Amino acid sequence: MRHALLAMINGTRRLARRLFDWTMHWADTPQSLLALLLIAFIESSFFPVPPDLLLIAIVAGAPRRWLAAAGLCTLGSVTGAMLGYTIGYGFMATIGQTIVDFYNAQRHWQRIVELYNSPVGVWFLAGATFTPIPYKVATIAAGATGMAFLPFILVSILGRGARFFLVAAILRVFGPPVRRTLEKNFDLAALLFFALLIGGFFVLKLL
Repeated sequence: MRHALLAMINGTRRLARRLFDWTMHWADTPQSLLALLLIAFIESSFFPVPPDLLLIAIVAGAPRRWLAAAGLCTLGSVTGAMLGYTIGYGFMATIGQTIVDFYNAQRHWQRIVELYNSPVGVWFLAGATFTPIPYKVATIAAGATGMAFLPFILVSILGRGARFFLVAAILRVFGPPVRRTLEKNFDLAALLFFALLIGGFFVLKLL
C-alpha cells in the first residue's frame, strides 16, 4: 500500500513537472504572448496548469510587457470560458462529464448545480474567477445549468481581469526574483499548487 501511494505521488509529481516545464519554456520564446493567450484559453475548460505561471515568467523577464500580458491572459481566459460554457450547454453528457471525471469533481457536481440554480449562483462564479475554486468546472457548470450568458461573460471579464492584472502588477514591482524562486523551488510550488486545487474543492463543501 505504501509503495503504491509513493508511486502515485511520484507519478503525479513527474506529470506536474513536465506540464510546468512545457508551460514555462514558452516564456523565453518570441511566441510567449501567443502561448500565454492559448494556455489561458484552454485552462478555462480543461488544461490543469493555471496561466498565472507563464504570466509570472513573462512579466518577470520583461516587466514593461505587464499590461499586454495581463490583457492577453484575460482575453484568452474569457474566450476559453465561452468554450467551457458551450461544452456544458451542448456536450455535458460526453465531453463535459469526461472533464468533470478527470478532476474527480463528481462528488461536488450536484452542489455546484445547486449553487448555480440559487440566488448566489453569480457570486459563486465570481469566486471561481478569482480563487482556487476550479474555474473550468465552474464554466462547464454554468452552461450545463443554463446560466444567462451575458452575466456569465461580464463576471468572467471582471473576475479574471482582476486576478491577472493583480498578478502582473505584483510582478511588475518585484520582478525576476519571483521567477527564479519558483523554478528553484518547484517541489514546494507544486505542493502549493495542488494544495490550492484541493482547497478549491474543499471550499465547495463549505458552501
